[in-house]
Amino acid sequence: MDFGLSEESRAIYDMAFDFGQAEIAPFARDWEAQGTIPKELWPRVGDLGFGGLYVSEDAGGTGLGRLDATLVFEALSRACPSVAAFLSIHNMCARMIETYGSSDLKARVLPDALTLQKVLSYALTEPGSGSDAAALKTRAERTNEGYRVTGTKAFISGGGYSDAYLVMVRTGEAGPKGISTLYIEDGSPGLSFGGLEDKMGWRSQPTRQVQMDDCPVPAQNLVGEEGQGFKYAMAGLDGGRLNIAACSLGAAAQAIQMTLAYMADRQAFGKSINQFQALQFRLADMEIELEAARVFLRQAAWKLDTGAPDASIHCAMAKKFVTEAGSRIVDQCLQLHGGYGYLADYGIEKLVRDLRVHQILEGTNEIMRLIVARSMVGRT
Repeated sequence: MDFGLSEESRAIYDMAFDFGQAEIAPFARDWEAQGTIPKELWPRVGDLGFGGLYVSEDAGGTGLGRLDATLVFEALSRACPSVAAFLSIHNMCARMIETYGSSDLKARVLPDALTLQKVLSYALTEPGSGSDAAALKTRAERTNEGYRVTGTKAFISGGGYSDAYLVMVRTGEAGPKGISTLYIEDGSPGLSFGGLEDKMGWRSQPTRQVQMDDCPVPAQNLVGEEGQGFKYAMAGLDGGRLNIAACSLGAAAQAIQMTLAYMADRQAFGKSINQFQALQFRLADMEIELEAARVFLRQAAWKLDTGAPDASIHCAMAKKFVTEAGSRIVDQCLQLHGGYGYLADYGIEKLVRDLRVHQILEGTNEIMRLIVARSMVGRT
């Protein structure tokens, strides 16, 4: 068993890291204050092939495995977890279009999506259905031309910002078998957006409700088959869970690096505070937890790449473990900064705020526990 990264994988990580440090990190605080990510950033990200990380090369994508994709998100999150996580959402949508979309839909959508000339968002959650996603109420009524959609989606990253939305709608009976996926373009009649959400973290990502009021959608914008949308949505979540865990991992690694630099410089009682054994033990505990999280994440990604039968369970376990470890680490890093950690200038408090939501989205960590527990009970 080889735990080392290949030369190609290291090059992928280094490319993403270098881009993040040059093009994202210097501006992350400004973008947070502005509540948006400049649209001009995305084509530059697309130039690296990051608009279709796991879209096949035959379809114009980069064709990475899930392990290599997590390296991209880990590296970019060292610059800004909010920006990295937004890119993960776009990539999940692009992969869904390639996997389930018709030839016509792929030809219309993928060229601009893969170059990030157009940014895609994912719309599943509703005001009354979060963890119970199959209870969604947004309705798509059949027409001669396609569908007319009415309903509201909540907590949508890129709401009012993105160029198109993959929207889970109800076309049939109650429950998961009545759900389909539609591709709805920005500017469609009847498509509108709520006010900008005032969030704790991920503040550079514009987040709004997405509202559809008798919104017409052509039949050719159905993704895959009617009644299969919930299955498509759930299939995308394994990779999404790995990506969001990778975002926690990268941010935690960056926080430790920032903390080491601060502690070497900060003086107390006549010496730098990294010389106090009690604080050294804290550093050691954080590094141990970080490395355990990294191994767990990469094992889960390897299982997903190889089609292991327990891959989904391991993705759930890794998402729960790594996101909680990341939050613990950045919180301890803030503590080691003392009062300075509470100031925006030092960058640590932003990481604390950004990482908190990782335990909620892509399936709450309570749902991750439920997935794992059910698999355990099912084996008895």
